Amino acid sequence: MMQLIPVKEHLDENADFAAMPECAESLQMTVDFYKRVGFNPPWISYYVQHDGKLVGCAAYVGKPNNNRVEIAYAVFTSYQRQGIGTLIAGMLVDLAKQNEPSVTVIAHTLPQENFSTKILQKNQFKLVGTAMDDDEGEVWEWEWQK
Repeated sequence: MMQLIPVKEHLDENADFAAMPECAESLQMTVDFYKRVGFNPPWISYYVQHDGKLVGCAAYVGKPNNNRVEIAYAVFTSYQRQGIGTLIAGMLVDLAKQNEPSVTVIAHTLPQENFSTKILQKNQFKLVGTAMDDDEGEVWEWEWQK
């Protein structure tokens, strides 16, 4: 069974994750992100556990804004190409809809076909246009559609 394990607000509250090499970089980035945008459960970051092992991470890019919330996810290298990314994206959509049924769930990808675009398509996301990302420049914007 796959589950989302919340990343807590402060670094010292995440000792278990801090001890794991695969989490070290993303954990610090997450805590720094919380300092910038706030800690607003359930609109936070998570590590993903499957069969007792951490297989990836999942997040909302802040709380809903204008009734829209962006998801982000990653699968640790040794677990890629096993359908885990597709499941993680679906879990983020489900959690968002359980907490805010009217919210529009979006995602951004690099502007080219890749694994992430396939994951989104498998989860009923449709490409709706482009957007500007502070780090990546122009990206494709995807919107979840029932």
